[in-house]
Amino acid sequence: MRRTPLRAVMAGSALALALVLAPPAGAAPAGPVSAPAPAGGEPAAAATRIMPLGDSITGSPGCWRSVLWNRLQDTGYTSVDFVGTLGPQGCGQPYDGENEGHGGALVTRVADGNQLPGWLSATRPDIVMMHFGTNDVWSNIAPDRILAAYTELVRQMRESNPRMKVLVAQIIPMNPGGCPECAQRVRDLNDRIPQWASGISTPESPVVAVDQWTGFDTAADTYDGVHPSSSGDHKIASRWYPALTGFLTPGASGS
Repeated sequence: MRRTPLRAVMAGSALALALVLAPPAGAAPAGPVSAPAPAGGEPAAAATRIMPLGDSITGSPGCWRSVLWNRLQDTGYTSVDFVGTLGPQGCGQPYDGENEGHGGALVTRVADGNQLPGWLSATRPDIVMMHFGTNDVWSNIAPDRILAAYTELVRQMRESNPRMKVLVAQIIPMNPGGCPECAQRVRDLNDRIPQWASGISTPESPVVAVDQWTGFDTAADTYDGVHPSSSGDHKIASRWYPALTGFLTPGASGS
């Protein structure tokens, strides 16, 4: 949620005092202050609305989102709005924390339960960044079923927005103590994702596979073999960044 600056001008004086609403002491800001309109009185372009979609790797707390949002701001991509029906959970720095990362969710259940259309209707994204399938892999659901769920979600995204742009992660490795088979199951799924993405992509609604697997070390970059540590958050953000900025224009809407 963004806060709009309030300006109080002293009557008959050249002195102007800009007052910006601030959160209570100790509270973590949910997002940045809205950008002012450009000089010359032209209205600001609508921000590109970006939905981070997935499970606990995206949303509990999913601090790669805070790293990515701040990198976008620092490199001039200021007209972006992260959206979702869930709020931020605190990551030690201000960022736009709205997301659709549901802890424990399976992509197959989200697709079968028709859950995504309501989230899309509530948030109206232009771009979806999807890292989804970790819990399905853990549950030994076959890649064919997971990819069929991806296909259904993309169909629903395009029904919401025919020009939807979709970034789909080859998910990060996992090696939890209770699932020795999970490491290979992740490889089996990830091997299929680029070809799936190429086959479903269209010029109007591109679908891009983003490699979040290569170079990610479960020993160094997770705290439990599954969920990213601080180093993992930075690696995930660094992989999303070039794929996402390919759809954005610095300082302006890219939708």
